[in-house]
Amino acid sequence: MARGNDKSKASKTKLIGGSGITGPEQVQSSDKTGLPLALQQKCLDVFRNALKPQEHSTAIVQEVKGHLYTRDFAKAFGTAEYLNVYAARWSPSRALGYMQILSDISKDLFLEQDSQITDEGKDFRICCVGGGAGAELVAIGGWISQKEDALPFQRVNSTFVDIAAWNSVVSDLFRASTIPPDLSKYASAAAREANTALVEQESYQIEFQQLDALALEDEKSHELFSKADMVTLMFTLNELYTASIPKTQKLLARLTAELRAGAYLLVVDSPGSYSAVSVNGAEKKYPMQWLLDYTLVGTGWKGKDDGRPQWQKLVSDDSRWFRLPQGLQYPIELENMRYQIHLYRRLDDTG
Repeated sequence: MARGNDKSKASKTKLIGGSGITGPEQVQSSDKTGLPLALQQKCLDVFRNALKPQEHSTAIVQEVKGHLYTRDFAKAFGTAEYLNVYAARWSPSRALGYMQILSDISKDLFLEQDSQITDEGKDFRICCVGGGAGAELVAIGGWISQKEDALPFQRVNSTFVDIAAWNSVVSDLFRASTIPPDLSKYASAAAREANTALVEQESYQIEFQQLDALALEDEKSHELFSKADMVTLMFTLNELYTASIPKTQKLLARLTAELRAGAYLLVVDSPGSYSAVSVNGAEKKYPMQWLLDYTLVGTGWKGKDDGRPQWQKLVSDDSRWFRLPQGLQYPIELENMRYQIHLYRRLDDTG
């Protein structure tokens, strides 16, 4: 856990990971992850400007934690205040971690030329299932900003699907991502010149849909997934398995049926996640990764019907860390992120 070390009540920010940022020249370099510190700070500033996190929301954070601990998600995400506090508390560090993940897998995503992505004017379409809390939204914006000259498409079009009413949070974060923050009228010329948005509006388009991913109708599944170039399940799949393994397996089957050849599925979740399956009345726990592989690649990586593989596994790691670098500033405490990651590519059924 990365804790701020500035205890002064007068301070409006906490210094993350050690020493603070004292001048613009100190945020131009990259930390050991390769992401520019200035870019990571700009992502945190999006959350700060959009959601106005404050230390005095600690009591509400504890209320939300309590509901999450008892798995009462209806209460945890049941009010606008809870949603805002959740997004301000947990999404910023995840956004930085997700941005690092997207940067890491870019070489796998675009290793092969895909005419459906590289066609001039074609959007790269991402569907983020369980992505309402804003971490994916800001991470994708930062990824575009970092990789803009290297990405083989004109614009990213992202759809965020979540069961809770994240509309306001998504709208506020997107606005803060694409519009430069207000400056004091006394700001210097240099500060004004450096005051740019995280990502240009021309490069990023979003949509939020409040839906239960485990209760999608066929028509809605086709609408969401058939044109997607990548679907993400970020700290979502294990929660879906916990809610219903049969319905989650059906969702993965829908993805297999709807996603085009060459599309990607990115799964990030807590390491060591297990789900219980009942077989002949006896309950047994299986690792989330095993259930995922069983459904997508089957025994020996074969499709279930004719033996033809339906998915290619490009990346798999049971445990990684994203650690917040020194020098970042944010008003409340943030945490490092440990995760497992699995990236799949949909294969051509006719090949």
